[in-house]
Amino acid sequence: MVFGWNKKKEEKKSEEIHSQKQIKLSDVSEIIRQIFELRTLQILSDIKSIRDSTEPLIKELVMIGNTLEKDNLQVDDIDNRLRIIVVRGKQQVIDIIKKGAVHLPNIISYDDAENISAILNQMLKKIGDVLGRQTRVIHIFAKKYAEKLKEILIQMNSNHVKIQQLLKNHDNAKFISTEILESLKEINDVEHNLAKKEQRITEIHSCMDSLDKKILSFEDLIKKIKTSDEYRKFLNWKQILDEFTVKKNQMRNEINSQFTKISRPLSRYEYASSMDKEQKNLLSQLIEDPFAVLLSKNKDSIILILENVRKGISSGSISVKDQEKSFSQITETEEALEGFIRQVNDFVDKKQNIQNQMVALEPDKLSDLTRDLKNALSNKEDSELKIKTFQAEINEDHSSIKKLISDVEVKLRAFSNTVYTITY
Repeated sequence: MVFGWNKKKEEKKSEEIHSQKQIKLSDVSEIIRQIFELRTLQILSDIKSIRDSTEPLIKELVMIGNTLEKDNLQVDDIDNRLRIIVVRGKQQVIDIIKKGAVHLPNIISYDDAENISAILNQMLKKIGDVLGRQTRVIHIFAKKYAEKLKEILIQMNSNHVKIQQLLKNHDNAKFISTEILESLKEINDVEHNLAKKEQRITEIHSCMDSLDKKILSFEDLIKKIKTSDEYRKFLNWKQILDEFTVKKNQMRNEINSQFTKISRPLSRYEYASSMDKEQKNLLSQLIEDPFAVLLSKNKDSIILILENVRKGISSGSISVKDQEKSFSQITETEEALEGFIRQVNDFVDKKQNIQNQMVALEPDKLSDLTRDLKNALSNKEDSELKIKTFQAEINEDHSSIKKLISDVEVKLRAFSNTVYTITY
């Protein structure tokens, strides 16, 4: 506390009675503008009133300075050193009043109000600092001025505090109004995105209607094809081909069983002999899947391989546990070879005939229609998933808008004396 005049008094806040009003969301922006404009005008009016009540105090302060300047304070009879201190102190007070006590400018804009606050703050600080340093001189040798100076400065300081509070109220109002306007913008952005998502859902539904028509068309066409005589014949041939496949497996097992008996010497012959590439491939097939190579064109080569295996066993280059048994199994395989080849050739010919019949009867468009139907069903499923995703996002957006509106209502109550309920 400087010079005993800077003590702040606590003020009791009066309870405000709020009125209630229902408004549309679209009205909020204009209400904010109007309230803030009125609030600013009222604050400027209040600060102007404070400024007008402060100006006489400054004039009175100047008058005290002028009077003090003419008063010798009756220092002629005191000690010379003390007199010097008193005169110097008096002069400092007079100088700071002359320099610091300036007239306040008129208020036209908010900038003027901020400027007055800055001027008053600087004035009070400078005069207060000097009076604080010279407080003993003033209270002892200029006692009749001290109380009046104190009263003036207390009132000026009180006025400055009021101006600061009004400016603070304006800043708070501006901050809240800005927050509300930002929330309105955010709501507008969410609404814009909502409209886009709802439009996309409409477009997807339209696309799904088109897909449903295509799906029905594809299903009808497929049904017509599958109920035709040609397709029934095609299925009959397909059933016959499937039965042939069972016979093929039986035949393959029989052939494999026979060649398994000589698989050991065949495998040893593969590593022990030098053959050309064609023979080596044929031998590998005889070991792995003899059914695949039992063709008329391979008969002589297969017999040659079997005889070479027999010679290898005889010479000892191919070792077996029982030579006689191996010879017997090779002979058995050679004797069965003609029958195996005939069965395989017969199977291949009949299978080819069945496949030719199927190709002639197979509907050209069935595979394409089946593929198109599958794609259409897949696209419809994707569209349904997209709609679910967009709908979930739309629900979140609606919740977000409700929360933002609730926040705006709360801020509006802090901004005005009216409790606004926003309809949306």
